[in-house]
Amino acid sequence: MSQTLRINGDNIRLAIFAIICGVLALSLGDAMIKQFSGEFALWQIFVLRSLISVPVLIIIIKTRRGFVSLLPVHMGWTLLRSLMLTFQWVAYYIALPHVELSIAAAGFYTLPLFIALFAALFVGEKVGVRGWIAVFLGFGGVLLVLRPRADDFNAYALLPLVAAVLYAAAMVLTRTKCRGEIPLVLSFSLNLTMFVIGLMATALIWLWAPSDNFIETYRYLLGNWSFMGIQEWMMMGGLAIAIIIGSIAAAIAYQAGPSSVVAPYDFFYVGFATVWGILFFDEIPDAITATGMGLIVAAGVLSVKRKT
Repeated sequence: MSQTLRINGDNIRLAIFAIICGVLALSLGDAMIKQFSGEFALWQIFVLRSLISVPVLIIIIKTRRGFVSLLPVHMGWTLLRSLMLTFQWVAYYIALPHVELSIAAAGFYTLPLFIALFAALFVGEKVGVRGWIAVFLGFGGVLLVLRPRADDFNAYALLPLVAAVLYAAAMVLTRTKCRGEIPLVLSFSLNLTMFVIGLMATALIWLWAPSDNFIETYRYLLGNWSFMGIQEWMMMGGLAIAIIIGSIAAAIAYQAGPSSVVAPYDFFYVGFATVWGILFFDEIPDAITATGMGLIVAAGVLSVKRKT
């Protein structure tokens, strides 16, 4: 099997470069999702994006030198990882039409706290005093960003936290159970899983036939598929490129470097998302929100910093 496709041992520079490229691509893709969330149903995006990305990944894998199977070595762990990441994006994408991109990103990037927790529970790493301080810092940051109040609390703002839990668990799996898998195959498995889940959800909605009022209330989740013209297909092509780059880069990063090294650079997503929010949606964070985001970033860096 071609060794150029498999990550062997740690390569910190590769891991850092990969995660920065990955979050750049994913943050831009998520901004596009938010931009067009009023025009497309979530499951249409899942199916059509994967309809482009899956064949592209097959061509890339099969045109590389040496025989490479599309099947992962550890089928069960890879499938679990793909399902976690699929439903991570479901939770995050459902939130995007209802909360600002920068706030969604801030909620999502509590994930280093969960990475530290899961590493302690399932890998045996000690959290320590520094880790618990990070937990409280991060929680305080989330409260500042979301500022939940009984009269106007937006439950959709909790979905990025759910997404963070799923992503953190998936990255721990990437490092522990899927480290020997080829990143291209992991990306193929993820995109194929999203394609199947999208088709299943579309079929269930068709069989359920919810009322028009219910569809109008949850249009992004239950709405009918929209017409696809040249511009729409170009947008789907852009989303496919973003998910291919992002999924391959994330797999490479967490295979090539320890989570404690990679996760702080995952925070580049927050900065990229803030920039896209300003450029595309005129979402300028206020002072309290910026302070909360800063606390979350500080907590994440503290929680995954290596012991010296």
